[in-house]
Parts: sequence; C-alpha cells; structure tokens
Amino acid sequence: QMQLLESGGGLVQLGGSLRLSCTASGSIFSIYTMGWYRHAPGKQRELVANIPSGENAYYADSVKGRFTISRDNTKNTVYLQMNSLKPEDTAVYYCHGRVVGMPDSWGQGTQVTVSS
Repeated sequence: QMQLLESGGGLVQLGGSLRLSCTASGSIFSIYTMGWYRHAPGKQRELVANIPSGENAYYADSVKGRFTISRDNTKNTVYLQMNSLKPEDTAVYYCHGRVVGMPDSWGQGTQVTVSS
C-alpha cells in the first residue's frame, strides 16, 4: 500500500485555477491507476478523474474540458490541473491509488474552495 501526500489546495475565485499534486511513496507507483476523488458536504464522494499508467485518462462529465489529470512516473507524482473553477467544485479532494491485489491507497485530503 502506498503513502500519498497531497498539496496545492486553497481558496480561489470563480474562474480561477489551481493545481493539485500528490506524491506517492512505499510502492511501485507506475503500476497503479492514480486518481482524484472529491467529497463535498451533503454529497456523495465523486471520482473526478483517473489515469492508468500508459493509458487514456477518465474524467467525470462535470469536469471534462476544465480539469486535466497527468502523472510523472519518474517523480511518483500525479497532478490535477483545475481551470475555470466553479463554486460547485468546492470540496475536499483526495488522491487515490489502486492496483489489482492490493488495498486502495488514499491521501489525507486537501480543501479546495471556490468563491463566487
């Protein structure tokens, strides 16, 4: 199981941008599908995007065209570039890693707040 450490959250105005980073340790990063979930008050946790190693990324419909997920296997890091942010993007964002046969790995979460 990996240890995941997120950074990059914060407060931003409507239409602004943020980049989240998640650095992994403790396992072979390149074999994991890495992703970002978010959890807003009163809502269910939502998969925002994920990216298998060497394959196409998946995006939730609510973020398509605005968010971009990427990974750098040489740095054991996954990124989430968030542009054109909306108040409904406000949530705690969690880094996630999964691979067949191992427990899922979760970060501690980073708060993203978009003000109108």
